[in-house]
Order: sequence, then C-alpha cells, then structure tokens
Amino acid sequence: MREPPRVVAVVVAYNRQELLKEVLASLSEQTHRVTAIVVVNNASTDASSDVVREYAPDATLLELMENTGGAGGFAVGMATAMVRHDPDWIWVMDDDTVPTEGALMGLMNAVTQYPGRDLAAVGSTVVWTDGAVHPMNTPRSNPFASRGERSDADAIGAMPVRSLSFVSSMYRAEVVGASGYPIANYFLWNDDFEYSARVLRGRRGLSIPGSVVVHKTARRGATDDDPGERFRFEVRNKIWLFRRSKALGPREKLVYAGSSLARWGRTFLKSRGRDVLRRGFLQGCREGLHGGPSKNEEILRTSGVPADVYAELRRAE
Repeated sequence: MREPPRVVAVVVAYNRQELLKEVLASLSEQTHRVTAIVVVNNASTDASSDVVREYAPDATLLELMENTGGAGGFAVGMATAMVRHDPDWIWVMDDDTVPTEGALMGLMNAVTQYPGRDLAAVGSTVVWTDGAVHPMNTPRSNPFASRGERSDADAIGAMPVRSLSFVSSMYRAEVVGASGYPIANYFLWNDDFEYSARVLRGRRGLSIPGSVVVHKTARRGATDDDPGERFRFEVRNKIWLFRRSKALGPREKLVYAGSSLARWGRTFLKSRGRDVLRRGFLQGCREGLHGGPSKNEEILRTSGVPADVYAELRRAE
C-alpha cells in the first residue's frame, strides 16, 4: 500500500503570538494530518518562538535575525521544507490564517480526484471571521484556461486559477524544485501573485471550495482599500513583475496591467490620504523602473538563514 503524500505546512510569523497559537492548534487538528510543520519567525519582538515551542514542539523553528517580510519568510520556509522534510506538497499560510479542520483534507481530495494531468498547485477558499468570503483573497477564474481545464475542474467542483494567495495555498514539491522560491526582495505584496503565477505558467492550478481557512485580519478589507505608505510596495512589485518576471506571458501582462491600473484608480478615489498614496506611487515607480529585485542570496545573506537552507536558495536562483 502506498504511503499517503507527505505534506509540510509552512507558517510565517511576525508579532501575532495569540493568532499563531490558533494556527498551530488548527494544524494539529487536521483530519488529514500534516507530516511536518515549519515556522519561520521573522524577527518578532513578541513571544512567537515560545508559542511554537509550547504548541508545536516537534515543529522546525527558524528564528531570523531580521524581518524579511512575507516574501523572504516564505522563501526560507519553503526551502527548509524541501531540504529537511522531503515533502510531496508544501502548504503555506500566514500567522493570521486559521485552517478549519477539514482544510487540508479538502486540498488533498482535489489532488487525488482531479481527472486531468497532475496539478501544480491548489488553494483554499478564504473567509473572514463572520464566515463570509474575504474580498482580499477572493480567487479569480483563469481567463486563459482551456475548455479541457474548465471541464476537469468542474468535475470536482473546483475552479481553474492563474494565481493563488499565500494565505493558504499548496504546491507540488517537484514543481517547487523546478520553479524556485518566492522573491525575497518583494518583501510584501504581490510576492504570492508573482510566485504562484510563475509556478502555474504552463501548468494547472485550482481554487478548492471544499478547503476553507479563516483569514483573521483586523477588518474585512478589499484589494482596493487604501494601504497608506505600503502602496509603494504594490506599485514597485507590480512593475518588477511586469518588467522582470517570467511569470506572465505578453498577453497576460497586458490584461493584468490593465486590471492593476483600474484598481489603483479605485484606491485613489476611495482614499482620504491621497498625498501619501501619491508619494508611494512615485517612489514605487522610481524603484520599479530603475533596476529589478536582488537575488535571494543577497537579500537573505545576513538574516540568519541556516547553511543548508541558504545553499538550497542559492541553488534555485
């Protein structure tokens, strides 16, 4: 009898110790058990590491010396999963993402029941604390999916997607080995868009209604809400993605660039702090147009990444 697929969960933590307790507890209660847990503590100033030691004593804990953002944390965590746990699948999530007990089972059911060729990645349905779908993480159907892809997805009640959120998505390990890791220099915003789109270029991905996680953000915000000074990262990273990344083809870049411009326009119209957004936009444009993201080995060199993990990140560049 074949052993069940090895699933390694990767959690990136930064100063949310109380929510981290919930995340780790929910991982221990999954109806489809995880093989291992990797937690990357992104230089938190709270007791996040103590929480991991108490609530998940068998987890692999990496304590970074500097905050590398979600992008750096996921790059380090996924590389750690690859070199230390021999996974079949890597399941990633933030420290404010609480999976329901059937979340992993829903993802694995989709993987085993899918009638088409092997999937590269699958993502959960994300709801807020009131049970409503979270507008920040609402999946969008792949506008470029073939009729066959749509038919295969319909057969298991799923939806073909072109990108996924790091709030809860799962990647086939052999595809990770071939595609590399998230770009740490993105720091935050669009790191998951770039990475998942890169993984899924020429491959298949699905959003799975039967896998549900709760994204415990402070409020049920949308993607066009005012991000304040962080708008710089949204603009810079999108420009990097469209100019430098191989995640999207030429036609896709036109479609997604148009969508981004429309969303930025809505953000400006809704904002009460347009001067802040304007400064962030100009700074993001300058950084995005004059150069590109540095390699992971450069960004993570001084962050305290273990030698074996750092070697894997270098290999994948």
